[in-house]
Amino acid sequence: MTSSQAIRGFSGPLLFSHGFRAFFLFSGLWAGLAMILWIFYLAMGLDIPSAMAGVDWHMHEMVFGYASGVIAGFLLTAVPNWTGRMPITGWPTAALVGLWVLGRIVIFFSLYLPFWAPLVVEGSFLPLFGAVIGREIIGGQNRKNLKILLIIALLAAANIWFHMQSLNGDAYEGTAIRSGVALIVMLISVIGGRVVPSFTRNWLARQGRHPLPVPFNGFDRLTLALSALSLAGWLIFPDALVAHLALVFCGLLHLMRLGRWQGVQTLREPMVWVLHAGYVFVPLGFLMAGLQAYLPDYLSPAAIPHAWTSGAIGTMTIAMMTRASLGHTGRPVTATPPILFVYLSVIGATLLRMGAEFFPASTGLLHGAGTLWILAFGLFVMIYLPILTRPRLPRHA
Repeated sequence: MTSSQAIRGFSGPLLFSHGFRAFFLFSGLWAGLAMILWIFYLAMGLDIPSAMAGVDWHMHEMVFGYASGVIAGFLLTAVPNWTGRMPITGWPTAALVGLWVLGRIVIFFSLYLPFWAPLVVEGSFLPLFGAVIGREIIGGQNRKNLKILLIIALLAAANIWFHMQSLNGDAYEGTAIRSGVALIVMLISVIGGRVVPSFTRNWLARQGRHPLPVPFNGFDRLTLALSALSLAGWLIFPDALVAHLALVFCGLLHLMRLGRWQGVQTLREPMVWVLHAGYVFVPLGFLMAGLQAYLPDYLSPAAIPHAWTSGAIGTMTIAMMTRASLGHTGRPVTATPPILFVYLSVIGATLLRMGAEFFPASTGLLHGAGTLWILAFGLFVMIYLPILTRPRLPRHA
């Protein structure tokens, strides 16, 4: 047995037996806790003990903190299925999780640490994770997923860039945070284009319903290519008319793409329709980003649409975490009433936060959005803590 095989064969505690267990649990916990901390410090008129400005910390931890944890959990579980290689388990997984958790702690208390500590500690997670995933993708000769590796590498660079901009006081409305959001939106567009129609097709086929989702084809490739170009234009030429028009056009393309997946037929199954509900915020974000310059009284031209951050990222990640956790632990993939409440709370939080973009003077919308977000992720942790940390007990006849 080689050393690599020995490492892979050592499972360690159940929590680290698969990447999704610890990363989904800690990411969900952090999504709620980070929002509680953010609201508490704002309400008390206090500064967080971070070298980052409060709003910089909030943006960073939702995009590069929470989202990177969910991405890690998902890819550590999905890549073995794509490559046919054994999953990375045990202490290597624990080390990645520990580095991610340490990054959250170091950033929050960075006011009392050397200026380089957050960059070195937290900034090393995504490059290390990318190297681990890259080894699996390349080792499995799974070339079609190299684009996923490219997005992770660019996301790691954007994160380091954010740290640098934050040190200089330029992170708020800076290019780094916009790059991070754009890259995650592309990741959702790529992976969502696989899982949403696939899960929908499987469910509709079991129900004997037609028509089925349209398979991935040239239209999807065109949509993804134009989306990448329009997002690049949003980053490089944010004030250009052609960039705004490209964003709006891509929003319409994504709406057409979503319509081809037959989501309207899945309203009886929350585990399926929530994927469509999450993906709809992708085109809404494109449309809002493209129209910001023409609605300055309602939308800040420099702001990042919460349709992307709270909506696409928040809803799609909670949808995948709830579904994958059940499926990979051998439990029925069905939505209980509490899980349905989680979905509705995340979507409600997004709609209220989007409403606050149009009516910034309404603090009630902000408070409502924050409350629903905390409820959603708090309930997720309560429901999935035993699922992710304990083995499933066998049923007795």
